[in-house]
Amino acid sequence: MGLEVGCWAMSTKAIHGEVPIPTGVTVALDQDVLTIKGPLGQWSKDFSRIPIRIQTEEGKVILETLRERKRDRAVLGTVRSIIKKLFVGVTLGYTYKLKVAYAHFPITVKTTQGEVHVENFYGERSPRVARIIGDCKVVVEGDDVIVSGFSLEEIGQTAANIEQATRVKRKDSRVFLDGVYVYQKGKEGGS
Repeated sequence: MGLEVGCWAMSTKAIHGEVPIPTGVTVALDQDVLTIKGPLGQWSKDFSRIPIRIQTEEGKVILETLRERKRDRAVLGTVRSIIKKLFVGVTLGYTYKLKVAYAHFPITVKTTQGEVHVENFYGERSPRVARIIGDCKVVVEGDDVIVSGFSLEEIGQTAANIEQATRVKRKDSRVFLDGVYVYQKGKEGGS
């Protein structure tokens, strides 16, 4: 026996979870859109398509599933992990480091407005272009490309765009090893 809530049949049993809010972070909830503001910036995440109820109380975010099933427990853990990563992002920030590797043709990496240009890749005349997602900061220091910011999704996608721009096609990848590769991931305030 359960109550009908929208398209979800709510049972009397539910799984509860909570995430403590760190000091210096403010959390606002507006119709399943969680907005987290910290010292490094502000980030919003829409949880409207996830079957979970989110509430904010003094010093914690409370999560509650609609049913008591194994799948709902997994969804609760995923949402808890996403919220924790958002808290770390707005307080410490994230950094990915990429290494420029080449054997014969020296590769040059430059950043422009919203793009990363990889020039002279295998002697190609036109640069390979990777898009910078969101508010990521991309800095080139020698043979290192440092991608930093407070959104782990945006940083990871920007690093993946850079790696994919230098992907070698129609050649043996064991021999042709040139490219830009991620070698370190971590928090900006630590590792």
